[in-house]
Amino acid sequence: MTTTARRKPNFIIILCDDLGFGDIEANGGTAIATPNINRLMREGTTLTDYYAPANICTPSRAGMLTGRYPVRTGLGYQVIMANDTRTLPLTEVTIAAALKPAGYASALFGKWHLGHTGADWSPVRHGFDQYFGIPYSNDMTPLELFIDDGSGVKPAGIAVEQAKLQQQFYAAAEEFVENHAGQPFFVQLALSAPHTPNVPDPAFAGTSRAGAYGDVVAEIDSIVGRLLAKLAALGIDDDTLLIFTSDNGPWYEGSAGNLRDRKGGAGYDGGYRVPFIVRQPGAVRAGKAVAALACGIDVLPTFCALAGVALPAGVTLDGADITPLLTGDAPSPHDQLLLFDNEDVVAVRTQRWKYVAATYYRGFLLPVNRMGSPQLYDLDADRCENYSVAANYPAVLADMQARLAAARTAFAPLKSPTIPPIYRAMIEAMHKAALR
Repeated sequence: MTTTARRKPNFIIILCDDLGFGDIEANGGTAIATPNINRLMREGTTLTDYYAPANICTPSRAGMLTGRYPVRTGLGYQVIMANDTRTLPLTEVTIAAALKPAGYASALFGKWHLGHTGADWSPVRHGFDQYFGIPYSNDMTPLELFIDDGSGVKPAGIAVEQAKLQQQFYAAAEEFVENHAGQPFFVQLALSAPHTPNVPDPAFAGTSRAGAYGDVVAEIDSIVGRLLAKLAALGIDDDTLLIFTSDNGPWYEGSAGNLRDRKGGAGYDGGYRVPFIVRQPGAVRAGKAVAALACGIDVLPTFCALAGVALPAGVTLDGADITPLLTGDAPSPHDQLLLFDNEDVVAVRTQRWKYVAATYYRGFLLPVNRMGSPQLYDLDADRCENYSVAANYPAVLADMQARLAAARTAFAPLKSPTIPPIYRAMIEAMHKAALR
């Protein structure tokens, strides 16, 4: 097959919020019909062992946009709350900023959640040319739509209606694509669904067998179909690399498939492994499922490679170019991936093995590696992480424990010296409430 597109590829990321690994038919889901996402799978490459950069949204989004484990960005701890003052540092180089030297126009439509205070929080201050969306999750208040066309971020002057948000985000993205079809562009369509509250557009209400959550996923699937039709109509289908993925696993609803745990759960795969489908006709292999390790931190270096632009100078990247996974039968560029819970390394994954050092139990981060039953999983035989085989493979266990210790040593100096004030106050309030 050829791997040569007509020009520098356009890049579009459809980033869902809290969509689970098992929520789509392409990954074995049966509760929700996703015909357009199925088409992506048939016409593209599915990475079955793709990991989001974190098990919750703020650090995950920071990791994807920067190509770095979130602990490096200052946004590795929890999510940014409404009265939180943290923002993505201007020193961080995003995908949008990295692509600028290659002449890319970039825009972000939808959920940002990398800070919303001060003069520099807008995505436009981080390399994007245009922004329309909400500052954080759709369950946080006050919820407001903002816009930035390069003249400064300001309220969009549009009342927020949950049932209209996804359609509004898509409409803005479609207009941007139409206006920039003649030049390379990068669009992140950061949908705020299916994060709760699930309020589908009325056209999709009651159309699935999975309640309002399923209706919203059906709406997302429809947006995928509309985007594919638009790319074809504009004649840029073959020039556009499209990624469909999620920021982390499912929360209260949704399906992690046969993966263990969910959003926010530490160590096990259900909070991290999410759908990841890549499509570009004539460039990305069609109908392929690839089990090689990949992570959201790989998106920036991959886009840079495909765009023919140098990696950001003076920046330590953790991601790698995964183009060979999309165009051929290459192994993963990663010898291992690290799974963080907040700023702590809680698991190590190699191609075959997974070592879990901590998970949550009744509200506490439990150090299972100290409980006398080390958690080593052979994912070739047990993808559900049901049974530790530590006793069967002592040499592998020793290697994985050494990897964990080395990673913790390497990243410890990057951890924040104190937790953000908003979370310190929340912890103190919870402690007081528990003593009443």
